[in-house]
Amino acid sequence: MKNLAAENVKIKDGFWRYYMDLNRSSVVKNVYERFKETGRFDALKCNWREGMPNKPHIYWDSDVVKWIEGVAYMIEEAPAPEWEKLADEMIDDICRNQRADGYFNSYYLTIEPSKIFTDRDCHELYCLGHSIEAAIAYHKATGKDKYLNCVLKNVDMVYRVFVEEGSAAFVTPGHEEIELALLKLYNYLGNEKHLALAKFFIDQRGSNDKEAKWDQIQSNVPLREINEAVGHSVRACYLYTAMKMLANVDGDKELADACDRIFDNIVNCKMAVTGGVGSDHSGERFSYAYDLPNSDTYNETCAAIALAFFANAMQEGRADSRYGDVIERVLYNGFISGLSLDGEKFFYTNPLEIDRKKYARSTYQPICQRVKVFGCSCCPPNVVRTLASIPRYMYTLDGDNIYCNQFATSEAKLVIGGKDAVIKQTTNYPYDGKVTFEYEGEPTSLYVRIPEWCVEYEGETENGYARFDLAGGDKITVELPMEVHFIEANPYAQDNSGRYAVQRGPVVYCLEELDNGENLRDITLIENGNIEVKPEEGIPAPVIYVDACRRPKTERLYSLKNDNCVPFRARLIPYFAFANREESDMLVWTMVK
Repeated sequence: MKNLAAENVKIKDGFWRYYMDLNRSSVVKNVYERFKETGRFDALKCNWREGMPNKPHIYWDSDVVKWIEGVAYMIEEAPAPEWEKLADEMIDDICRNQRADGYFNSYYLTIEPSKIFTDRDCHELYCLGHSIEAAIAYHKATGKDKYLNCVLKNVDMVYRVFVEEGSAAFVTPGHEEIELALLKLYNYLGNEKHLALAKFFIDQRGSNDKEAKWDQIQSNVPLREINEAVGHSVRACYLYTAMKMLANVDGDKELADACDRIFDNIVNCKMAVTGGVGSDHSGERFSYAYDLPNSDTYNETCAAIALAFFANAMQEGRADSRYGDVIERVLYNGFISGLSLDGEKFFYTNPLEIDRKKYARSTYQPICQRVKVFGCSCCPPNVVRTLASIPRYMYTLDGDNIYCNQFATSEAKLVIGGKDAVIKQTTNYPYDGKVTFEYEGEPTSLYVRIPEWCVEYEGETENGYARFDLAGGDKITVELPMEVHFIEANPYAQDNSGRYAVQRGPVVYCLEELDNGENLRDITLIENGNIEVKPEEGIPAPVIYVDACRRPKTERLYSLKNDNCVPFRARLIPYFAFANREESDMLVWTMVK
């Protein structure tokens, strides 16, 4: 199984075209301006001195190169001369200041050159990993090899220091990421050294007696023995992605089985209904099974993106619609909620409930409105590169068989039976579930994912896909009934006991105080009442109006149970659209009768 490369898929209209255009017109510009103001780009010049503003930080390089990677994906789709020029300038700074032995990290070269590779948790290899990904993307998009050659020199240096000499003060990185990047590099260039280095970091993690057995950085056990997702959720999902990528390359069954266990553990025990992961804010980490709080959950935007990476790697292992289901849940909810509707502001964390009175008296006080930049600003450039690469999630190929995993009006170019072929998709998803495919090419089989939410679909499926045999000139339509569903959580997820999430198609919904008045937790939706689904300007998915009721106000603290209820029409908006007006309480899990 191989994903059809993003450059082969053109998204032409609809939800993701809206967001990709917003990315090109607004998001990339706003991230650039904030990073310019805070000194992230200038840090690459390696000329900072005491007394100057904007002292470089250990993870700034990763912020910058993720932005470059996003620009590369945009260039791959359509020219972006302004951003390409700026990216070239940044690449020049990196290559100009690279040490003769290949090492580059703007913080260490400028601030602490004597401490290179002495602190496991200081992000050197993490930054290099993101630089590898950016260099591959930039080379593919522009054909320019300056940045790629620079990165290859750095990778050779790391191989020498970590594998051949063992001269670093640690064996594996504290913040994983370089592992998946090295496997991308191997898949791109075919250099066995890059595969060996990725395998070295994966094999040594949790197995090397020189390093602490710490679950926060997934070093508590050898990776082939993992049974559950633990620790820092971004680091974890980057690592799990690399594990599955390696298993897909070398057929390591023990590693693949570990990935199966981890994926099941996340999806069945540790994932929010929005696809967010990492519920424990004290460490940005996975908590214990079914610990899924709402108002004080963490659910970092980067963690949602990393989970989509992991599911995508699993998708390349075998045909199973569960992986596309998770990617869809993440993309339409827990990922895109990290970006404001105008493309200017971001969330680092993504709560499922906002209770401003509770926050006011709590030691944990998440922001209730998105902001333009964070001190730790890993999420904004991650949004840029993910939006720019949405097409890579659309199709997977198994020989000459085509698997459609995500839905968007698009045109995909591929090779079937050794000849060029084209598959066009037309849909108004997620407004409705009608998807039409037109095909030109040699005979093939098309497998269309039937989403887990589409319980009304009555056709036969294989591993969650409906199969259609196609010949050149064929046109088929798949109808995915898109009803409003009320979702309940596992009984052990006690924060949501007796409550339900509203979902229509791939989109999870929420209530905001601005529309529904105060005390959102006292609202009860009427399941069999009048439910109206309406498009509204400014939100790229419909809103829902539902009959509802709430108890009348009273001055009494306690009363006998009664059925007094004040009816009203509740307005629910897509979860990704919350907090785009003035500050307001918000709620996903509500009562239903």
